[in-house]
Amino acid sequence: MLAAIILSALAMTAIVAVRYLLTSGGFAWATARVRPGLYTGLDGQIRREIGWSIASAAIYGIPAGVVAWGWQERGWTRIYTDWDAFSLWYLPVSVFAYLAAHDTWFYWTHRWMHRPKPFRIAHAVHHASRPPTAWAAMSFHPWEAVTGAVVIPALVFIVPIHAAMLGLVLAVMTVMGVTNHMGWEMFPRWLVHSRLGEWLITASHHQRHHDLYKCNYGLYFRFWDKLCGTDRGLGQP
Repeated sequence: MLAAIILSALAMTAIVAVRYLLTSGGFAWATARVRPGLYTGLDGQIRREIGWSIASAAIYGIPAGVVAWGWQERGWTRIYTDWDAFSLWYLPVSVFAYLAAHDTWFYWTHRWMHRPKPFRIAHAVHHASRPPTAWAAMSFHPWEAVTGAVVIPALVFIVPIHAAMLGLVLAVMTVMGVTNHMGWEMFPRWLVHSRLGEWLITASHHQRHHDLYKCNYGLYFRFWDKLCGTDRGLGQP
């Protein structure tokens, strides 16, 4: 059993690492064409971002591997594959529930990490990316990576979700993590400044966090920032 769990963790680590390299690499490639010269002079920083991110991939892979093994071999999780197990309306509801729960966890842990001691010990690694690039989304100190790695694996034991919808959650998590850090706004201005954009986090919003530090802590939504008075609007990525 232990050998199977270890193999599952190694496989998930490889998947997370490849997903990071492909997604960040793809958006870095796009950046070089859409915003040529934006990352000029940042080669050393990018190498550090990739190094920290690969280490984070190992940390994310361990709980993900345990979950994958528990789902396939023991049926421990609430992940399901039968489309008829729940009503179809529950599919988007489950995706939103996961994103909202993850966003809540991220906001409060992220805000805590900006306290002097946690920042110095761990979160300073992420903010060493000045400016952040498409490679910075997973550039975390191991302690910070642990706080991010446990959320989705914990939720699958509590909230039912179809395997395809879980894949969608992970895709949103990956793409938004990268695009919010790449230093330019890929979404159209009309969306960013629309009523919907008032509640969604994109690069324009998260860039201000990296500029000012003490604001804009959210991951997907601006709900907690608005509620807690930490929303400082949009920057100019």
